[in-house]
Amino acid sequence: MPKLAREVYIAAVGMCKFGNYSKYGPPENMKTSRDLWLEAYIDLMDHMTNKVKIQEEVECLFLGNFSSDLFEQQGHLAPLMAELIGLTPKPAMRLEDACVSGGIALRQAVIAVASGFYDTVIAGGVEKMCDLTTAGVTDTLAAAADAIYEYPYGATFPGLYANIGTAHMAKYGTTERQLHCVGIKNHENGSLNPRAQMPMTIKDMMIKAQKKAEKRGKPIPEWEDEYAFLDDLSVNPMIAYPLRLYDCSLVTDGAAMLIITTKENAKKYTDNPVQIIGSGQGSDTLSLHSRPDRTGLLAARTAAAEAYKMAGIGPKDIQVAEVHDCFTIAEIVATEDLGFFEKGQGAKAVEEGITARDGQLPINTSGGLKSKGHPIGASGIGQIVEVFKQLRGEAEGERQLKDRPSIGLCHNVGGSGGSCTVHILKVD
Repeated sequence: MPKLAREVYIAAVGMCKFGNYSKYGPPENMKTSRDLWLEAYIDLMDHMTNKVKIQEEVECLFLGNFSSDLFEQQGHLAPLMAELIGLTPKPAMRLEDACVSGGIALRQAVIAVASGFYDTVIAGGVEKMCDLTTAGVTDTLAAAADAIYEYPYGATFPGLYANIGTAHMAKYGTTERQLHCVGIKNHENGSLNPRAQMPMTIKDMMIKAQKKAEKRGKPIPEWEDEYAFLDDLSVNPMIAYPLRLYDCSLVTDGAAMLIITTKENAKKYTDNPVQIIGSGQGSDTLSLHSRPDRTGLLAARTAAAEAYKMAGIGPKDIQVAEVHDCFTIAEIVATEDLGFFEKGQGAKAVEEGITARDGQLPINTSGGLKSKGHPIGASGIGQIVEVFKQLRGEAEGERQLKDRPSIGLCHNVGGSGGSCTVHILKVD
């Protein structure tokens, strides 16, 4: 497995608040992808120790974006985003690989710097999803599935991940309650994240539902606990068994970006850079029906093996991780594919609190895609932002882990597992 030809560092990160900024909502809340990208840029610049002279020192932009063409009717996005931050006439390219578009943009940035082709680049991601109706978003996302063998037969992504979920349940005895555990944990974490789209605990949602009923003059529902609330089909309807509404990630608008550079340059910009010590990528058949085993993702296992070998470490060395929880079952599968737990033990681990913020291996301290939001092209970059902050001790408030980690991992998946990247970060 090739090692990086020279060390690669993240010198700075920036991210807007993920959310729903639809043009059909209140005018004061409406934002375009351009607005979101500029907010991420401002955030990046505001938190730098020594400012990078973007126009002079950044040599290229690698932009993750799934489908601005369909979401916004705006193709040719990379030069537009480069122009907004003053990079013109530097090269800029958009990279599309479904939900792992941001992870792919980062990997290409790492390769560019490690090879010596560039010294300092930006890896970023942006997606503006909320201007479409639910049907429009469903149709657009379907472009990441098999257009011949899946979508024409009603296999939307909730259905595809439900297939993974039922396979996992049948083989390992995974339960709906264990899926609830993932959502409860991630919303608990997301409630502490000021940049999350839905910074609410499940208990907060219970209270909100009760107040809504009271305001309408209807009987006030009572639930014994969060699990009873999530079991109630009237508030948490079934989308595709076993996945209910609160098992699904959000439709989100957002942007995030990173400065990727050499060790020498990183030290100029900050006293505490974060090194990328491992980068892996894998792929699999696009159609779920072609895979012999639907309880895990071959692309994720392949990417993880490459990243671990490059970094010279193993799963037991990881102290914090952001994994691709587009659905609650996806987090459970990810923790097994990454080698954190034996096959069939991921669900038990979350139920026992091992992956909680105060557990042995905190997973998705940001709130994950479930609570933080899932703006397709920006999701992989947003994961890096969280791990970067955790390693530097800069996560906001109580979200910062008390035992500050020094090694973290980010796992970003495309579609139902057709592609995946894994990146391993380390701070001295």
